[in-house]
Amino acid sequence: MSAVPAAPRPGAAEPDPRFALLLAPPPPRTGWRVVPARVGAMCAVELQKLMHDRTDIYTRAVQPALWLLLFGTTFSRIHAIPTGGVPYLDFLAPGIIAQSAMFIAIFYGIMIIWERDSGVLTTLMVTPTPRSALVTGKAFAAGVKAVIQAVVVIVIAALLGVGMSWNPLHLLGVAVVVVLASAFFSCLSMTIAGIVLTRDRLMGIGQAITMPLFFASNALYPVALMPGWLQAVSKVNPLSYQVDALRGLLIGTPSHLGLDFGVLAFAAAVGIVAAGSLLGRLAR
Repeated sequence: MSAVPAAPRPGAAEPDPRFALLLAPPPPRTGWRVVPARVGAMCAVELQKLMHDRTDIYTRAVQPALWLLLFGTTFSRIHAIPTGGVPYLDFLAPGIIAQSAMFIAIFYGIMIIWERDSGVLTTLMVTPTPRSALVTGKAFAAGVKAVIQAVVVIVIAALLGVGMSWNPLHLLGVAVVVVLASAFFSCLSMTIAGIVLTRDRLMGIGQAITMPLFFASNALYPVALMPGWLQAVSKVNPLSYQVDALRGLLIGTPSHLGLDFGVLAFAAAVGIVAAGSLLGRLAR
């Protein structure tokens, strides 16, 4: 015959539900509930890297500074490119911001290959974190790095006399645009890394596509000046929408902000899905 359970002792108090977490750990977060934590962790890692070694910021500022100083000031004098009454240096500055952010993100796949070779990626893959969450964290970490680079370029442009809006809401919009575009380009890089699997191949492909992406956009000249086939390429190039949004926010030129944000958000989402689907192949 089974024993009758002992009745609680008189006067024994029930545990206070407010202290339940002190008596038992909370259930682990699973699925997409870990995405914010993963994104925050990856962004914190990037900021920590920059705090320990700031030379990367300084060296990456050289190229955009040369574009603005040499290319921008030269073409401002000869008036070779019609910009609708906007000084060419002002017209060029948003394009150089987009270019510098793209150059940071497009080689982000090299980092994930290095993590695979060092065993870090394998460790991340055995955690319950979804693959797309890992990719999202890395993509937005690239965005944080690109925003810091964009701040440096904006400061250089301001020192050169570029007239820009300092409206806080506009600057917040600039940060969102840079993060979304960098998320797409970093995911593009990670997708290519999942296909080619080696750093040397990725470096070669990255160098082969960066300049065509840059010149097939509206970063240096209006789309109306391009031949018809290049205009078609520009319309599917996310960099063009990034530059259009940056010009509208920073120098007040006519732009299509709703379309620009929509295209960049869609491109980032597609990039995250594509890179996440190939992450397992890269980790093998």
